[in-house]
Amino acid sequence: MRLIEVQAEATSTADPSRVYALLKDGSTWPKWTIFDSHEIERPGDEELTGVGSIRVFRTRYSEAHEKIIELIPNRRLSYELVRGLPMLDYHADVDLEPTPSGGTLILWRSRFRPKYFGTGWFWQVIMNRTIKQVASALAQGAADPAIVPSDRP
Repeated sequence: MRLIEVQAEATSTADPSRVYALLKDGSTWPKWTIFDSHEIERPGDEELTGVGSIRVFRTRYSEAHEKIIELIPNRRLSYELVRGLPMLDYHADVDLEPTPSGGTLILWRSRFRPKYFGTGWFWQVIMNRTIKQVASALAQGAADPAIVPSDRP
């Protein structure tokens, strides 16, 4: 089945370290995204939310188990879908670039193959919408001083 690629861009007034902290700390996601809950299914190789960790994000309609495969502090978080959605070879990179004004450009790119023939168009629409919503929510959430990542005071 064909490879589907979706991407979204958003700009936050928050600096890259703040955006990265929220992105990495899944426990904050229910405060700023469409996800209702988060849990750590498996801790990372060297830290709880580090490379190798498997995070579970739930909504009323879905459950996604995602494994963090790359972390470049304040620049990138990459993950793969382990299970939960009918997709194969799902991979996403979330890149953060500083803007001249001190904010952050968020570029979220995902690619996958549909698990079932004939469903690619549907999942492309859903994932395009979801990635845009989450990237925008990350930009807004990072700018909200009331949302504090667990690794920050």
